[in-house]
Amino acid sequence: MKLTVYFEDPFWVGVVEEQFGNHVKAYRHVFGAEPKDAEVMEFVNTRMNPLMERVQSGVGTETACKRPVNPKRLARIVAREMQRHGISSQSHEALRLELESRKKERTVRSREQREALKEKKRSIRIQKKKDKHRGR
Repeated sequence: MKLTVYFEDPFWVGVVEEQFGNHVKAYRHVFGAEPKDAEVMEFVNTRMNPLMERVQSGVGTETACKRPVNPKRLARIVAREMQRHGISSQSHEALRLELESRKKERTVRSREQREALKEKKRSIRIQKKKDKHRGR
């Protein structure tokens, strides 16, 4: 699991990437103002795991066979990661898929609400017509 915190004008954003097997899941969290170390630690310790459990979709990745990495090479890789700003393309893809799935759910939910409202208005209209013809 990896947390990348970077500045995306006008807010500070944290992206959590979780890689398991050949899948990558990502979650984007907006911190707002520049987060203090304590705020980041509080996010990691308390809020990060429940948020990652809510993420439903992930992206498949092509992984080469794992070989032991030379410590010097590992240090270079870590230094390169520290210099790089932003998140990986796989994480972008995972975030995009999660956004699309939430959008579909929201569309279905709003359509159901709209149809229920139409049906309610229709039943009220029919009841009013019956009341008018009833006579007093």
